[in-house]
Amino acid sequence: MLYIDDEINSFNLEEALMDISHQRREQALKFRHEQGQRLCVAAYLLLKQGLALEYGICDNPELSCYEGGKPFIVGHPEIHFNFSHCREAAVCVVSDRRVGVDVESISRYKESLARYTMNCAEMECIVGSRYPDIEFTRLWTMKEAKLKLTGEGIRNDLKSVLTGDEQFRQIINVAKGYVVSYITDVIK
Repeated sequence: MLYIDDEINSFNLEEALMDISHQRREQALKFRHEQGQRLCVAAYLLLKQGLALEYGICDNPELSCYEGGKPFIVGHPEIHFNFSHCREAAVCVVSDRRVGVDVESISRYKESLARYTMNCAEMECIVGSRYPDIEFTRLWTMKEAKLKLTGEGIRNDLKSVLTGDEQFRQIINVAKGYVVSYITDVIK
């Protein structure tokens, strides 16, 4: 299930820092600016919310990372999650299958970046769209979510990431200025 917090300034940061794991608190405090701290804390709080609602786990989860950087919950190999944040929102997906999620701010479309990261078919979608900035962001979040699903992370050849067989769920929130894409492994 997807959890979103797009009211990042609505919680008391000092109280929230005391309500999360020591590990996550240290990570949050590495951000120099309060907004980065808030986003880091918000993503973890969303994970805690998902674990409580879906699995009845109320303790602060201890996180670790696989070799490629994909996070996992120590002691719970059956639970998969992924989170992301941008200026406007923090998101987390919790599932019993591998997941990947990305949220990005909708920003001004830059053709040079699109040509570097998108294949010909994707460029046609962007250029043919009434809102190329949204379409580029939508495709970018799909690529990043898929790479996070597989645990690859960002790679040099971004043009070949999407095969067309993937089934993404997406939220395009123009009013708040962000796009979310997430994908879950298909059970075969």
